[in-house]
Amino acid sequence: MNKLIKKANVLVEALPYIRTFAGKTVVIKYGGKAMTEEALKEGFALDVVLMKYVGLNPVIVHGGGPQIDQMLSRLGLEPKFRQGVRVTDRPTMEVVEMVLGGKINKEIVTLLNQHGAKAVGLTGKDGGLILAKPLTVRSWSESLYAEPDGSPEDDFGLVGEVQSVNPHLLLKLQQDHFIPVIAPIASDRSGHTYNINADLVAGAVAAALKAEKLLVLTDVKGIRDAKGRHVSTLSRKDMQRMVKKGTISDGMLPKVRACLMALDGGVRKAHIIDGRMPHAILLEVFTDKGIGTEILS
Repeated sequence: MNKLIKKANVLVEALPYIRTFAGKTVVIKYGGKAMTEEALKEGFALDVVLMKYVGLNPVIVHGGGPQIDQMLSRLGLEPKFRQGVRVTDRPTMEVVEMVLGGKINKEIVTLLNQHGAKAVGLTGKDGGLILAKPLTVRSWSESLYAEPDGSPEDDFGLVGEVQSVNPHLLLKLQQDHFIPVIAPIASDRSGHTYNINADLVAGAVAAALKAEKLLVLTDVKGIRDAKGRHVSTLSRKDMQRMVKKGTISDGMLPKVRACLMALDGGVRKAHIIDGRMPHAILLEVFTDKGIGTEILS
């Protein structure tokens, strides 16, 4: 009986958060080990479906870096990165579109549907959801308050950034109780296809939807300071200073920029959380024991 009472208490403790977030949008950037380990994949799907059933509107933007690397390796192509961004030539772009827009996107949709959701897979091309433009080294560096590294302007290849998001399709899907699952691929006005970092797409989508929260799942506990200590809360100024000093670098840079984009667009809070922790999403949304790093404007 005590175990049953404890379970009931957990539900009661979650009630204030369910009440607060009912009808609100939460954008989740899904990536890392949470996408590759079976138990974590199942847990993620259950968390998202539960959020939907208690009245929240989850929107998922997924990555797929490890899966892309595996396919590139099978094809004898070498992955290349600069400043945390995947350098994308034409052969790599073909692999990215096949893996993200095809295999991974549909796997996530299928898993959510198996657990009772109504999920729909999209790319930025669908319904004019995302308009892309080329990402240059200079614009990327400036967005992170860092100096360009002297590389050519087109050094990222077919890597894009979000020029605009048209949220009409996402809002319509939410009205009809669907969960959108977005692959970070989009085209420009001329129809050229670009690979966009999933973190950046998540930040832009969260801003366009005026989401309550942006949750960025990763494989670390959050941001660490220069001494390697976990930081639970960061202001915009603190984060900018850590980027300039190199404390925040490499793969964490796109996550930081995504959080800044979301906050600039009116999102209330952004969180970088450890997706390896079982039920990390529920712990962040429905408890006061915050995990990871919370970014404040």
